Amino acid sequence: MKTKGTKTAAPFAYEGLGRVIHERARLSILTSLMTHPKGLSFVELKQLCALTDGNLARHLQVLEEDGMVRTTKEGEGARAQTTVRVTASGKSRYLEYLSVLEQVVRDASAVQHGQEQHDSQPLRRLTPVKT
Repeated sequence: MKTKGTKTAAPFAYEGLGRVIHERARLSILTSLMTHPKGLSFVELKQLCALTDGNLARHLQVLEEDGMVRTTKEGEGARAQTTVRVTASGKSRYLEYLSVLEQVVRDASAVQHGQEQHDSQPLRRLTPVKT
């Protein structure tokens, strides 16, 4: 990510909005997990995100392969319960994603409030992400 004062040819490319998180269902899953640090059961997550079993399973697979969530199964057979938790890496990446999304809102707000972009002075000012 670019730091403050760095010039870029594409200031509105928003590189931090990666596809893994930016997809609506995965954003819903991660937001749910961020608000429940002890994790959520598969059933709770399915209800909070309004997803089907298959759809949730597929999105969790993508997030798990990317190291953003971890699933664990407790119990056996029909009584087994799957619990999903956000990983430390997932939490960090989610917060970085939010900072880029906040920049999108600031950029759009500047236009909405009548500030026009001039070639010599772009509206966009990035701040470093704290990791």
